[in-house]
Amino acid sequence: MVKIIYDGEGAVFGRLASVVAKDLLKGENVDVVNCEKIIISGDKKLLAKKILTKREMGSGGSMKGPKYPRVADKLVKRMIRGMLPRDRAKGRDAFRNLKCYVGGKSEGAVKLNHRKPMRFVSVEEIVRLLK
Repeated sequence: MVKIIYDGEGAVFGRLASVVAKDLLKGENVDVVNCEKIIISGDKKLLAKKILTKREMGSGGSMKGPKYPRVADKLVKRMIRGMLPRDRAKGRDAFRNLKCYVGGKSEGAVKLNHRKPMRFVSVEEIVRLLK
């Protein structure tokens, strides 16, 4: 199997996630490094509020979901999961081949260069607002 490493520094999240999901569905192993430096387009307060409301839905002593993590790499992995067909075996197998890391060496990693949006926030700032 082929192992592809993507550098998340300065990458727009939706574009990175769609490329990663397609590679995962092809059967390749994918690593995403520098997850905390991925940027998400939109207003910082609205994005944090949306994630906070989803987090509060599962609170109240419920062991059921939805569960939204407070760590950057797990949050990115959770968001990429939404682009995979988890109701089928190929989607579940593809999700097992995904690894996300905070920091890491980006030598030989594929870097996606997209134009930055006017308003954006990094995953690191969203995680800071969730705590």
